[in-house]
Amino acid sequence: MSTLADKRFVLVTGKGGVGKTTVCAAEALAIAAQGKRVLVAMCNAKERLSTMLGAPPIGSDVVPVAAGVWAVNMNPDKALEEYGVLVLRSRVLYKTLFDNRYVRSFLRAVPGMPEWSMLGKAWWHTTERLPDGSSKYDVVILDAPATGHGLDMLRVPKVILDVVPPGLLRRDAERAWALFQDPTTCAIVLVTLPEEMPTTETLELAHALGELRLPIGRVVVNGVLPPLFTRDERAALEAVDRVDLTARGEAAIVAGRDRATRERVQAESLGRLSRELPVAPAFLPLLMEDAARPDAIRQLARRV
Repeated sequence: MSTLADKRFVLVTGKGGVGKTTVCAAEALAIAAQGKRVLVAMCNAKERLSTMLGAPPIGSDVVPVAAGVWAVNMNPDKALEEYGVLVLRSRVLYKTLFDNRYVRSFLRAVPGMPEWSMLGKAWWHTTERLPDGSSKYDVVILDAPATGHGLDMLRVPKVILDVVPPGLLRRDAERAWALFQDPTTCAIVLVTLPEEMPTTETLELAHALGELRLPIGRVVVNGVLPPLFTRDERAALEAVDRVDLTARGEAAIVAGRDRATRERVQAESLGRLSRELPVAPAFLPLLMEDAARPDAIRQLARRV
């Protein structure tokens, strides 16, 4: 079976707070360890990737952050400027054209233009070439916005195809949309937690991606606990009155009951994901220390 290292474009999304950037960092290191050149592109994010990889802060310029890994934190306005310069092949011509108030009014009227400026920039990096003709980056990983905004971003190329007349913008949107829908070149990674609400949101997102015919390449369940109890033991612990236990000072049993409840919810969530998704979920363990550290990310990279 193909892996993420075989793709040209990997888009990582999921509910806010589930560890998308952590998964991006771990996947980038794992892919780079196979000899690939990887670019991680963030969408105007509150940047934490540099801390995870032990690198200087990452801004709107592409910078190296680890062996075989580069990163950029995309700003919509700068991304649009870069796109305009690339298309027009002249910064002076870009300033002349894009500073025109009519052009700016048109761009503001295009639905999702800020999102496209970042999604399109991330896609454009898949087309970059080195002097010898090889790809500048073997894999581009997009750390996309959280579920709702991320889905809206993914819909933008299709919206452009529906409303924008033929021209450079429409041509690039067509090329990007074709790449995104091709499972041999693109994989969407859904990140979730083994909890009820993130699981429900992940299943809804998977359904929406299916309607758009966008390929789900991997589902990563982050923060999975190793089970301590059997199903019968969980049921027995949860049957005990928590208030009574607390009043009697049975702290150890209270902790065991809370752990049993969490394990039950985790088991139910993993069961739903396994039954209802087109790909089997992969698991990352819950780290008892801060995951936003280079050694923790290296540990997770070995797991992914």
